[in-house]
Amino acid sequence: MIRIAITKGRIEKQVCRLLEKSGFDMTPIYQKDRELLIETDDGISMIFAKANDVLTFLEHGIVDIGFVGKDTLDESDFKDYYEILDLDIGKCYFAVAAYPEYRDKEWKRRKRIASKYVSVAKKYFNQKQEDVEIIKLEGSVELGPVVGLSDAIVDIVETGSTLKANGLEIIEKICDISTRMIVNKVSYVFKKDEILKIMNALERKDDENA
Repeated sequence: MIRIAITKGRIEKQVCRLLEKSGFDMTPIYQKDRELLIETDDGISMIFAKANDVLTFLEHGIVDIGFVGKDTLDESDFKDYYEILDLDIGKCYFAVAAYPEYRDKEWKRRKRIASKYVSVAKKYFNQKQEDVEIIKLEGSVELGPVVGLSDAIVDIVETGSTLKANGLEIIEKICDISTRMIVNKVSYVFKKDEILKIMNALERKDDENA
């Protein structure tokens, strides 16, 4: 039995469609109601969880495989896993966004950057050797510049419509984001063949869609 934790919502739907197209029986998944753990006839036990909990289950050996966004991986301190496949779905990107005047302003103080993704923001500005103040916001991070709490934000951008609606624009693109297949290192030793079977099936499906 291969144990999988998958991020609920859009990633769950996209990955399950890929697995189905790759030859795995997803019928029990599609027929589930409020169940949080489903077993299939293909020898897969699947847990549906929030993104950060996927990493927790993987870290503690509860599951062998996790499907999660690269944004969650970049923000987490947990690095003891193998990232073995980019599924090329759930595409978006991290970016710095602000009002247009941010570009040309002469800064006489530390910039204030609001973000839910504090680790990503710190790493990015450290790489730029910029000393900024990072302010953590859990809700609509666009409010930072709107209410004057911050000069800019670091956030995930998909369509950019929310930024545009609030008068903000992309200042700098940080990095691309997509859904990744990650594996518990111990599981990879003892269940390598089963894990690679799933990976190779998904990889072939990616090639067909390319």
